Amino acid sequence: MRKLIIATLFALPLTSLAADRPTNLEALPAVPPPPGLSNNIIEPEITTKQKSDGKYEEYRQNGRLYMIKVTPKTGKPYYLVDDKGDGKFSRQEGLDDGVRPPMWIIHQW
Repeated sequence: MRKLIIATLFALPLTSLAADRPTNLEALPAVPPPPGLSNNIIEPEITTKQKSDGKYEEYRQNGRLYMIKVTPKTGKPYYLVDDKGDGKFSRQEGLDDGVRPPMWIIHQW
């Protein structure tokens, strides 16, 4: 009997919530894209050149060469990246910028 009374007490607020729902609901408008971005995502143009000493992959965006991936026959691949856009390439061993936040243990218990 107690379980029936408790179940009834919990069900009463739910019926009052259902009665208060508005009936004239409208759909929300579509969310516009963030400013500065378009729906057309431009993928880079990748040109692959195979030479006797290795493979070269040139990455271009809007016709501008911004990165070259060099994969030599022996050794690890590396990247030549134009960071400033001035046509001068700097060598990077990977696309990781190498920034590491300090991770010291301050307190431990």
